[in-house]
Amino acid sequence: MTAMDEKPTAESGAVARHEPLPFGAECLDAGVRFRLWAPNAATVAVVLTSEESCVTLPMERRDQGWFERVTDKAGPGSRYRYRIDGGLLVPDPAARFQPEDVHGQSEVIDPRAFRWQDAQWRGRPWEEVVIYELHVGTFSPEGTYAGAARRLPALRDLGITAIELMPLADFPGRANWGYDGVLVFAPDSSYGRPDDLKALVAAAHALGIMVFLDVVYNHFGPDGNYLSAYAPAFFTARHRTPWGDAINFDGPGSPEVRAFFIANVRYWLNEYHFDGLRLDAVHAIVDDSPTHILAALAASAAELRVGGREIHLILENENNTAAYLAQDGSPAYTAQWNDDIHHVLHGLLTGETEGYYADYADRPLALLGRCLTEGFAYQGDFSVYRGNARGTPATDLPLTAFVNFLQNHDQIGNRALGERIGVLADPAAVRAATAILLIAPSPPLLFMGQEFGCTQPFLFFCDFADELGRAVTAGRRQEFARFAQFADAKAQALIPDPNDRATWRRSQIDWTTADSAPGRAWMALHRELLTLRAQIIVPCLKAGRIGRRTYEVWGDRGLQVSWELGCGSTLRLLANLGDRKQIHAQAHRGGHTFYGSPGALADPQTFGPWEVRWELVAARAKDLPQ
Repeated sequence: MTAMDEKPTAESGAVARHEPLPFGAECLDAGVRFRLWAPNAATVAVVLTSEESCVTLPMERRDQGWFERVTDKAGPGSRYRYRIDGGLLVPDPAARFQPEDVHGQSEVIDPRAFRWQDAQWRGRPWEEVVIYELHVGTFSPEGTYAGAARRLPALRDLGITAIELMPLADFPGRANWGYDGVLVFAPDSSYGRPDDLKALVAAAHALGIMVFLDVVYNHFGPDGNYLSAYAPAFFTARHRTPWGDAINFDGPGSPEVRAFFIANVRYWLNEYHFDGLRLDAVHAIVDDSPTHILAALAASAAELRVGGREIHLILENENNTAAYLAQDGSPAYTAQWNDDIHHVLHGLLTGETEGYYADYADRPLALLGRCLTEGFAYQGDFSVYRGNARGTPATDLPLTAFVNFLQNHDQIGNRALGERIGVLADPAAVRAATAILLIAPSPPLLFMGQEFGCTQPFLFFCDFADELGRAVTAGRRQEFARFAQFADAKAQALIPDPNDRATWRRSQIDWTTADSAPGRAWMALHRELLTLRAQIIVPCLKAGRIGRRTYEVWGDRGLQVSWELGCGSTLRLLANLGDRKQIHAQAHRGGHTFYGSPGALADPQTFGPWEVRWELVAARAKDLPQ
């Protein structure tokens, strides 16, 4: 594996970062080296096009299906494609930039041209993380990297310590969630140029904010992926995924495929200086080789943790596989999105029991207690929704290995109408869940707009044309036919068309509502809770691993949870998660209540509807919040 090239520049404090890639276009002193893996091609040429000329340069065939050409006829800014067997023109699968969308020409980028001013940045410890997930295209009025950067100071002031960008790999059209990307090294041009993305990362670091990127290694999108035309070994029919043939991580040709994605991890972490990655739906990655690709990716990222640099890898894994989070000294993943806690909280707040919420309808308080003390609710337990056992034991994992959330892009946007929790539940219930989410030891995640109680939908949108577009629209509506609300065709027709530009526009954040009275009240609540988290919870998480963790359910909707923190103090949650007053005769006394729901009753044993109290029994008096 090549080493990253990080060099000081002539400018004071500036650094140039370059991750040499075994694929694609690399700027050299002698020009540009073009390299493509095309094992099924007889000939490959690089076609350089400008306003003045079009030059076709045959590439030399090398061992194991590689083609290569070094030329002084190209340089930074050159536009190019590869011609396969004298006919098909394809973009570079490892292009650093794709200014003409997925079917157009690639552009040569010299990453050393960007001057980084964050040479001293080493990231932040995981215990400090508060994640804010955002979609670049709908987060700001501009829908660009620069537009997102302008909102960073407000996030810093709120208490956010990390932003997580939804996938950026070049996708077809103007609007997309990002999970249909086909060129995984090229940040999508609809949001700006590569240097604009680097400027966003640098601006975040200047404010003390980490930046994570959501990456998709389980499939390529359905439009613009040419790999099967000249490198069909990128895929295998031996394994199937929801998107068709799986990416080939374990069959003939897999060493090149594995190297492609390992290089991608290093590229984002080094050349763009991201602080971590979130790997989408790893349960759909199939690999029977001796070293699973997930282990290989983690090992490669671990090599970059030098000089005190913090790098955090996050998983989405529907199977609740605790082994990937093991803390036994081997390369592992820092944390996993914890769908279980979302599902149980959503069910408690809305009463919904259709779909996967059916698994959380029985004993929801106990399942919530298990999530808060053990991480997963399902640890090998039988799932009625799936019809099989789900998960593995997680009690040996630290609670910091579970990212908790009340909302994210999936849980909003995968609803037919894209409703946020504030539209579906009582505001008091949402406040209670927010108070639990932001103080509990596990790291919290907010979805853009959640901090001011945004009620706009976040809808599923894309920009596919012709037959594919019509198929996606029809499939989206048929997907919800099994739900009672959309059982008939007339109701299904009300589901927004993903390819309609209006669907995308409806999902763009309206920041004027943040300055309304309700918006300011929600912001104040989030700021208060995140301040308490930073002052009380984070120091105890840094002091050592959480010890004994217990929960008990009381009354109809009451929950009490205790954590013995690493600092020697005990953290206690007391909550009534129902809309009727409850008496808890055995409520503990002696703790310092550092947060209570507004309007809470003075009687320590009487809990009003949706009342939450957080208490700290401090080991030392000076540890109590002032």
